Amino acid sequence: MVVNQTWLDQVREEPIDPAYPVIDPHHHIWPTNPRRGYIYLIDDLVRDLTAGHNVRASVFIQCSTMYRQSGSEHLKPIGETEWVNGIAEQYAKANPSGPAIMAGIVGHCNLAGDRVDEVLETHMAAAPKRFRGIRHVCTWTDDVEVLKTTVAYQKDLLIDPAFRRGFARLQKYGLSFDSWIFHPQLPHLADLARAHPGIPIVINHLGAPLGQGTFAARKDEVFAEWRQSIDALAACPNVHMKLGGSAMPLFGFAWDSHPKPPSSDELIRAARHFYDYAIEKFSPSRCMFESNFPVDKEQCAYIPLWNSFKKMTANFSKAEKADMLYNTARRFYRLEAVTSPSK
Repeated sequence: MVVNQTWLDQVREEPIDPAYPVIDPHHHIWPTNPRRGYIYLIDDLVRDLTAGHNVRASVFIQCSTMYRQSGSEHLKPIGETEWVNGIAEQYAKANPSGPAIMAGIVGHCNLAGDRVDEVLETHMAAAPKRFRGIRHVCTWTDDVEVLKTTVAYQKDLLIDPAFRRGFARLQKYGLSFDSWIFHPQLPHLADLARAHPGIPIVINHLGAPLGQGTFAARKDEVFAEWRQSIDALAACPNVHMKLGGSAMPLFGFAWDSHPKPPSSDELIRAARHFYDYAIEKFSPSRCMFESNFPVDKEQCAYIPLWNSFKKMTANFSKAEKADMLYNTARRFYRLEAVTSPSK
């Protein structure tokens, strides 16, 4: 996949309520990404975040980039945190009144490894003002069509005893967990959340209800399975939901096959049933909208994406809207030092 800016530029929208404060709690940057085939650096990120919506802060989520090239294998992911923290520091110094770009950092630790404490402590030392949590990607499927656009890791990792021992260490350090899995794995996540109620968990990308490959022909069944899992997860007070990622090909909408990229209204029509159900079950106080850029940028532009989010909040109360667009992310990622509450 690549970002085709010429294709994206075919659909332009004015930002809705451009002064309204937003926190984008899920994006990446990378100087190289062989699987995705393009670079996305701080200048690219800032250009998107400041294109029209009032993004006041953002959170970087691990993407396996800039790992250390030498030294102990278990500490190599620290290189990503060191690199991102350095860039965030430089940007903050050069833009003291600007948005708090990458005010939070979520890194990687092999939670199934045997030196988890050392890795967590080294991450925290590398970014003492910004490090917030861990994402150990646990996606798995054997569907060959899904695997054309995403990656599968170890099957049943969430129920692996070694993984669970490492996961439990997050509580000692007050760190959160970003969960990136596909919808068939959500029951394992619910079991994990119930076993560790003191660890904050946020589900990435709506829990990824799959719509490609063998899943494409049974979308109603997938939706029913996904809803059942969402019910169980929403019953866990320590679990939050990221509302986004639905432009990714694995959802099955194939936006990149269209002559033009989707408008905000088209994005809503395609996936609103997922958003509405997640918000109903988790409540706005445990939901946060996310861009997932630049991954979602392969399928849609930033302004229409956030316009779709703002349109979906139109009938909520002022406080509920503020939660989903700003305050939930602010609380979950503990960004109080660099942001003010949205009212």
